[in-house]
Amino acid sequence: MKINIALILCAGLGKRLNPLTLKIPKPLLKLNNLTMLERCINMNVKLGIKKIFINTYYLGDQIIEYVKKKNFPLDIQIVEDGKMILDTGGGILNMINNSRDDDYLVFNPDTLWNETYVDEIKKMQNFYFTNKLNNLLLSTNINLSFDKNLKGDFELKNHLLKKNNNKNVIYIGCQILNKNLFNKYEVKNFSISEIWNELLIKGKLNGFESFNRFYHLTNLETFKKLEDF
Repeated sequence: MKINIALILCAGLGKRLNPLTLKIPKPLLKLNNLTMLERCINMNVKLGIKKIFINTYYLGDQIIEYVKKKNFPLDIQIVEDGKMILDTGGGILNMINNSRDDDYLVFNPDTLWNETYVDEIKKMQNFYFTNKLNNLLLSTNINLSFDKNLKGDFELKNHLLKKNNNKNVIYIGCQILNKNLFNKYEVKNFSISEIWNELLIKGKLNGFESFNRFYHLTNLETFKKLEDF
């Protein structure tokens, strides 16, 4: 089995990257002549994804126009958050409601995605279906983070994520989610961490370890460092 649909979260305000993001949405910022969004889409092409949903809110017209001009070699549908930003949870649910599939790859384009992740994400999908999971978060050890100011989110042990004192792994912006996780939710402003926290309490938040160096567009300082990298 494989996942056919990816969701890319592009509705954020990008305040930590002001003044760059006052006129350009964060997913369209460029590093080495490639936008963050293009990096993510290119990787999904290599993954064999059939369709991508992208949600927009802040400066969304620029993202819509960009996708039209680039003419990427797969089906891309823009889903607007609407009059109010929906945050990660609401944004994901709003996109899921446009599809009949059960399982989705969800990406944050803040990560500098590239083809070195393709094999890991394919193995991640295989682990997800083999173990009949409904969630799986791609995480990496904090020692592999380019931004040394980032703190760990979880402890990862036996493919289970926990929030203990030893938070030695960072969620790096790729997860697989089953739509049933959203059954009791409606499309409104809420964070995906609400669902994560429910799973944590039940001991059912799953993690898959990445061994790639993790580059993340955290803030303006990190952006400038990555420009010179």
